[in-house]
Amino acid sequence: MMGGTFFVRLRLALTLIGISAAACGGPSHSPQRSSDRLVTRAARDAALARAAVWREPDVPIERADLSTNPSGPFRDDEEVRCTFVVQAAGGTTPKFYCRTAAGDVVKVKYGTGNPELPAEIAATRLLSALGFPVDHIYRVRDVRCEGCPPDPFVALRCIDRTGATSVCLAGASADRAMTFSSAVVERPLEGRAIDSAPDEGWSWFELDRIDPRAGGAPLAQVDALRLMALLLAHWDNKGSNQRLLCPAGAHDETSACTAPIAMVRDLGATFGPLKLDLPHWQAAPIWADAAGCRATMRSFPYNGGTFADHVISEEGRQFALRLLRRLSAGQLRALFRGSGVTTFNHVVTAAHDPDAWAQAFMARVAAIEAAGPCPAA
Repeated sequence: MMGGTFFVRLRLALTLIGISAAACGGPSHSPQRSSDRLVTRAARDAALARAAVWREPDVPIERADLSTNPSGPFRDDEEVRCTFVVQAAGGTTPKFYCRTAAGDVVKVKYGTGNPELPAEIAATRLLSALGFPVDHIYRVRDVRCEGCPPDPFVALRCIDRTGATSVCLAGASADRAMTFSSAVVERPLEGRAIDSAPDEGWSWFELDRIDPRAGGAPLAQVDALRLMALLLAHWDNKGSNQRLLCPAGAHDETSACTAPIAMVRDLGATFGPLKLDLPHWQAAPIWADAAGCRATMRSFPYNGGTFADHVISEEGRQFALRLLRRLSAGQLRALFRGSGVTTFNHVVTAAHDPDAWAQAFMARVAAIEAAGPCPAA
């Protein structure tokens, strides 16, 4: 008798949870978008050979405001309101997808004490100001998510592993909202991924395949991108953390991409290599051999990942320096203050000082300047 009552109550509870889950955006992952259709390996490699990695920034570097969000729909002091969307969210950083009142589905990354959030804000603002394409990352006051479970990332991983949508979304209700402070909103750079396998991206050793004779970026710009990765200590560089993209509108009548770009996609594991760790970032090497301009990430996690030791050209070193020298100390202080780097819960007292971060940045630029002269392209 007692057992029968228990199972009746359990069945009723699961039914009610299922009703709540349906109100929260449906029980299945979002279907593959047309913009994510796979191409042949030959087409992908041909696009990589023709890829650009840099473009002249719209705002002159010395006038860039690094203290605030990029132009777009979200302000630094804004409360973003949206509705939870059941869509798989990979990686290890807590995140979920949410639909705004305008109908846009955006990625929300959250979590107090997560160093990847301020690191990614700072890194994307910097690279964008210098002319390297990145996704749009917005720091906001908080995100108010209608229909969210208490911990959306845990719930989404539960769905991904078990398929038990109703059970995994326990605690979610269409008429209740969860508020997430210390959150960032991400909108991908508009365009279509050029992948021959799901979430393929590109690896750093593949940059050698970019061919200026085919219309790709010159070696100076490619080597400058390599130096930016070293400057930031971007060690989590598996292929899926970069993206080969066909920007919106860059298709010909055959749907081939006329202007592909190779961009860095996920910059959360930067300023370390222990992620937003000032002392370790200060000590992180740029060169295995400064005189010979051999750049290295061998001391980073995974022995440098897809970034193999590479000899930087003199043209690349000089191109990077021409960009970096245009940044002022004031801009750098504003970058580290406005991105939340200095307000993060650091153990080291100096890491709360924007001057300390700016000086560490300029010291790494000086290390690039002191090397070489490098071999010609």
